[in-house]
Order: sequence, then structure tokens, then C-alpha cells
Amino acid sequence: MMVQLLIHLFLLLILPPLLLGVINKTKAFFAGRKGPPVLQTYYDLLKLMRKGMVISTTTTWVFRAGPVVTLAVVLAAGLLVPVAHFSAPVAFTGDLILFAYLFGLARFFTTAAALDTGSPFEGMGAAREVTFACLSEPALFFALLVLAKISGSLSLTTMLTHLAPLSGGGEPAMASRALQIVSGGGGFTSGGGGAAVAPVVLVSLGLFIVLLAETCRIPVDDPNTHLELTMIHEVMVLDHSGPLFGFILYAAAIKMYVLAAVLLHVIAPFATGRPVIDTLLFILEMLGLAAVIGIVESVMARLQMRHVPYLLIAAMLFCAFGFLLLVR
Repeated sequence: MMVQLLIHLFLLLILPPLLLGVINKTKAFFAGRKGPPVLQTYYDLLKLMRKGMVISTTTTWVFRAGPVVTLAVVLAAGLLVPVAHFSAPVAFTGDLILFAYLFGLARFFTTAAALDTGSPFEGMGAAREVTFACLSEPALFFALLVLAKISGSLSLTTMLTHLAPLSGGGEPAMASRALQIVSGGGGFTSGGGGAAVAPVVLVSLGLFIVLLAETCRIPVDDPNTHLELTMIHEVMVLDHSGPLFGFILYAAAIKMYVLAAVLLHVIAPFATGRPVIDTLLFILEMLGLAAVIGIVESVMARLQMRHVPYLLIAAMLFCAFGFLLLVR
């Protein structure tokens, strides 16, 4: 148990910045550029932690507390999500509600810190953030309801690890169990049968869109833009600098890691039953998903602001239809 906890904390604290590096490297490859080093995000975080802070005299404690609380909250959310096929350090019945609202709490403090500056641009970004959150949060809840229905549990650990075709027995058992799932002979539902394959596919699509929206990636938002009129998340953190901006950047990376871990348990739930191999497989899958995000950002442009709600509504409908397919 202690070894699993250390592995979980190590991956939660160390791996997230690497995901941003893989995304940037993938985008540079598609653009025909060399691009920044994969470890550039680590260097940026260290540099920001050594810098001083410039804080406006019009701000209050809310401005300073926003990044700190956001980082603490996303770290708490990371403790609720299992790594590979291990149990999460914090797991209890109903923790899926806490998981969803921890992200809501992080969003509240981020937008409150933006509004505290009194800047009209940051207020505009905060308004966009909470508006789009009204569409992404229902999609996340519907996805969690689908997983709860399939697993018959309200605990995230059980919901996410239940999809794995193996909880032990080695590679032959995994291959046999995977064959049963493909042939419709069991796996995704506790009652047997392949009835939950379609809902899982729909939830996977919805969760991927939610991942892009919640982490402010293309086509929802462009993290590299510097035009305030088209920014959503980035415009809210224009006045932050030094360690506070480092906390924001680090929290954004952890949020991507946590949501990506949830998605991976849905789209790639296989496990060998061997802790070392499962951990390495999880890391490779996480890096692969980061590369996929980089490819998505390379082959398509950012949507117009008025079209973003349509994409989020599509994600909500995917997850909602997945839930309806399970209700008989």
C-alpha cells in the first residue's frame, strides 16, 4: 500500500509538466520546427519560482489565494483518481461528486482572482470560463453516471478500475478476457454481455472533448495566443507573475493529467496484474494521449467563440445518450 501511494504521488507531482512538453514537441514536429525541449515546462516552472511578483495595489487577498487554492484543489482531485489499476489514495462512496466539484471550486477561485484585478479583459475571460463550464460540467456528470451504472458503484476507484478486463492472472488471462469483450461475452457490464460497449464509446468521445475544454486546448481555446479578445483562460491570468503564475501553470498541467487519467481508464482499461508493467503502461498511454492532443491541435484551428458551445453541447449529448442506452 505504501509503495502504491508513493508511485501515485510521484506520478501526480512529476509527470504532468512532461505532458505539456510532449504536446508542444508534437505540434513543433507537425509544423516542421525543432521546437522547445520536452522538459521545457520544468525549466519554466523553476524559473518562475525564482522570480519576484508584481501585484497591483487594487487587488486583495483573493488575487493571491486564487492560484494557491487552485493548485491545492487539483492535487486533491488527483488523489481521488486511481493510477493504472491501483486503488486511489482517497476513495469512498460518492467521491465522484467531490471530484467534479473540486474542479468547480478551482474554477471559482480562478475566476474570482481574475475579477479581483478589476480588469475588463480578465472579467471577460472569467465570464467566458463560467459560461462554457455550464456545458462541460453536465457532460462530466453524465460520463460519471455512465461509469457508475456500468460498475454498480459510486466510488471513482471502482468505477474506473471496473472497466479493466483483468484484475490479476497475467497476460494469458488478459488476452482471454479481452477476447470475451470483443466477442460480446462479457466485460463491460457486471451482468455480462457487451451492452455497455456503445455507451463507453460515447463517453470516451464526450470525455475527450471535456478534456480539451477544461484544459483550454484547441479547438476550444489556444494556450499560446496573446490576443485578449479571443482568449478564455489565458486572459484571466494576465496579471499573475512569478510563483503565482508558476502555480497556475503547474495546476493546469495537473488538471490535464487527472482528466487524462480518467479518460485512459475508459479507452484503455487493460492491465497485466503486474504493478511495474502496469505503471509503465500507464505512463506510455499518458504520453501517447498527450501526443494525440498535440496532433489535434496541429491539424485543426481554434473554433470561433460562438461555435464553442456547439462542441460542448455535443460532448454533453454524447455522454447523455450513453447514459440513456444503459437505462432500460
